[in-house]
Amino acid sequence: MIKTFALFALTALAEIIGCYLPYLWLKQGKSIWLLVPAAAALALFAWLLTLHPTAAGRVYAAYGGVYVAMAIVWLWLVDGIRPSHWDLLGAAVALLGMAIIIFAPRNI
Repeated sequence: MIKTFALFALTALAEIIGCYLPYLWLKQGKSIWLLVPAAAALALFAWLLTLHPTAAGRVYAAYGGVYVAMAIVWLWLVDGIRPSHWDLLGAAVALLGMAIIIFAPRNI
């Protein structure tokens, strides 16, 4: 269970970095060279998604919950904005949904 969550967290971090770097270029006038590590991060993100041991659609659905939580962590650690109680509650609900999707018993 911890390995699965860690893989989801790493996948989310790769996607967030891959999207944040172009944001810096487009919105904050940073170097266009940020697109190089952004592309690498997004390629890593796509590769990491293939490492999950269940059906792609289920992985994408569950991944969304972890992405939401990681985005709230990013808000706090990188953007310097302390999450509200509502942010934290929303992230917790998203993680609960992720856990239900990934860890539910299946007869496959």
